[in-house]
Amino acid sequence: MALNLVPFVSVDKMMKLVLHLGIERVLRDLVAEIEADFRRWPLFDKTPRIASHSDVGVIELMPTSDGETYGFKYVNGHPFNMKKGLQTVTAFGLLADVSTGYPVLLSEMTILTALRTAATSAMAAKWLGPKTDTMALIGNGAQAEFQALAFREVCGIREVRLYDLDPAATAKCARNLAGRDLRVVSCRTAEEAIQGAGIITTVTADKQYATILTDNLVGSGVHLNAVGGDCPGKTELHRDILLRSSIFVEYPAQTRIEGEIQQLAPDHPVVELWRVIAGEAPGRTSAAEITLFDSVGFAIEDFSALRYIRGKLAETGLHDNLDMIADPDDPRDLFGMILRAAKT
Repeated sequence: MALNLVPFVSVDKMMKLVLHLGIERVLRDLVAEIEADFRRWPLFDKTPRIASHSDVGVIELMPTSDGETYGFKYVNGHPFNMKKGLQTVTAFGLLADVSTGYPVLLSEMTILTALRTAATSAMAAKWLGPKTDTMALIGNGAQAEFQALAFREVCGIREVRLYDLDPAATAKCARNLAGRDLRVVSCRTAEEAIQGAGIITTVTADKQYATILTDNLVGSGVHLNAVGGDCPGKTELHRDILLRSSIFVEYPAQTRIEGEIQQLAPDHPVVELWRVIAGEAPGRTSAAEITLFDSVGFAIEDFSALRYIRGKLAETGLHDNLDMIADPDDPRDLFGMILRAAKT
């Protein structure tokens, strides 16, 4: 391929690629890719995401590099978009060759972010959670089905108990999960949803200090997968739950700003998840322990997902080529390239 032609995966091509491979296979593959990159975590450039906050949401850039390939994601979070009929989260991402700086992939990442978020959640529960076949899923919006399927594939979940403040969201989720080898139970309250659940996932959208789960609702021995709290001023769990939990995070410098632990002292002890996966730190240490994955999403996960998609392009052919890099015959004669275009 000419260096000026950059593979582009549009929304249409991403949907076709995922369906061609199978959603379940993609989720399993993403877990393997992310785990592999977590094992080489020290090799990556790392920085908290670069955020531009407003009263209605946030726009962020999430960059990283492993020294050979550079990647970034553009992503927004606007909870009020739903009232306008818009997505609360949209994203696109890019990979580039470090040796030349030339981009090698441009891709939609609204769908891909949903897949990688679910894969990361299930990966964390695989390392931290108790053996269970039941999960509570609090918040039944755009991320919910991906979470349910990832936990079924990776953790062996067979029953998903759904709750959302909006019954229509729960009905939508139950409908989409029908025929997916899951027992789906629609619940009227969060308390009903967590009954018998060994894993509790919270994935709500409102940008506020919320208490989706109160301290009295969380018993010993469960794994909490807190996904919705992912920016300053946005949380889902009562502070007392955090004080009773062993807390695992992606990148502390980012999570202390954006995660559930923004409610705690800056030096409150946490464990970086990559250390567990790399064998450098223990995960769950007792049956009665409450483990909490304070998930905010980190650039290395997006890097893994983009690299995975790039690796599937030759197999599927599901991409377009964009002419987005000027490529004059003489690298010093960019102006002459423009003049010659007038003659064609």
